[in-house]
Amino acid sequence: MASEYTYDAWMEAQGIPIHRGYFVEDLRTVEVGPWAQRGCDAAFIQLAGMPGVVESRVQEIPAGGTLPPFKSSIDEICYVLMGQGSTTVWSSKSEKRHSFEWSPRSMFLLPRNTWHQLSNMQGDNPVRLLHYNYAPMAMSAVGNPDFFFNNDYEERLPIADDLFGEAQATVQEHIAEGEAGRTLWQGNFFPDMGVWDKLMHRPGRGSLNRSVYMMTPGTELTMHMSVFGAGTYKKGHRHGPGRVIVIPGGEGYSIMWANEDSERIVIPWHEASMFVPPDRWFHQHFNVGEVPGRYLALHPPHQFAGMGEDITDRAGDQIEYTQEENWIREKFESELATRGLKSAMPDAAYKETDYTWDYKGVADS
Repeated sequence: MASEYTYDAWMEAQGIPIHRGYFVEDLRTVEVGPWAQRGCDAAFIQLAGMPGVVESRVQEIPAGGTLPPFKSSIDEICYVLMGQGSTTVWSSKSEKRHSFEWSPRSMFLLPRNTWHQLSNMQGDNPVRLLHYNYAPMAMSAVGNPDFFFNNDYEERLPIADDLFGEAQATVQEHIAEGEAGRTLWQGNFFPDMGVWDKLMHRPGRGSLNRSVYMMTPGTELTMHMSVFGAGTYKKGHRHGPGRVIVIPGGEGYSIMWANEDSERIVIPWHEASMFVPPDRWFHQHFNVGEVPGRYLALHPPHQFAGMGEDITDRAGDQIEYTQEENWIREKFESELATRGLKSAMPDAAYKETDYTWDYKGVADS
């Protein structure tokens, strides 16, 4: 059977494992295989909600190893699943090479049309990285993969020493007239999403939710991370395809479903789990651990609408606690009980559509 997308045919031809389905419970242990193009062990992760839109893959760097230099014409986000290492980025058109070090839960950009080289600084354990990009969309526009991986064109990199310094809060973005603004963090390097505490109160999704919004300058790739308390869960919601969700910390589960008559897909998660809500599927996130839960969402380019946390059609795209099915709350409290825990959800939240969450004492920056 012929592949539906140009990217799919290219992916199948690489000869490495392809993991499909609705989720991967632990990217740190998923099967990988030798990949001649990149000189490393790797695997593609093509979950429901991704085909034709975005690519994700796991790459492994052996203990003490350094991968061959590589250049792509596609911007790519890297998230560190495990291990410590370094990256060097350069262009023959620039005078300076930029090198930086990273560790578990770091996130950084590999800029398009520049060279990069990845190294493992540990001599006893491999490194694993999650790579995320928009290759399927690009290959649908230009159907020759050599255009992206064997192209002589290079771009000039800035000379600034802090090109991969820690991200900075540089703009205040207003969502709509009358709504509160939000800080957007811009940068090519985010040191540890597992402890990132520069968060804003975002009560619209419930559960004392706090978030950070991020972008990499010069690209259309954006990200956000939400943090919500132990014993709480967020409201059901839906948006467009292609958003890869990876877990930096916490323990819980998510539920996804297409419509009121469809099967409910339950996804258990912990650090290094990954899932992708399919296009316009409702999904809901539950924290059944003893510490705040975190999920990091990597967004596709902007033409796939509905990528933000903000709901423009609240009645159609978000399910309030007062409107959700009874079994949602029952399952949540049962899951907590099996762990000897109790729900921290206030009873009033189930009775008042406009219940106001009290952020008093909750850190905010």
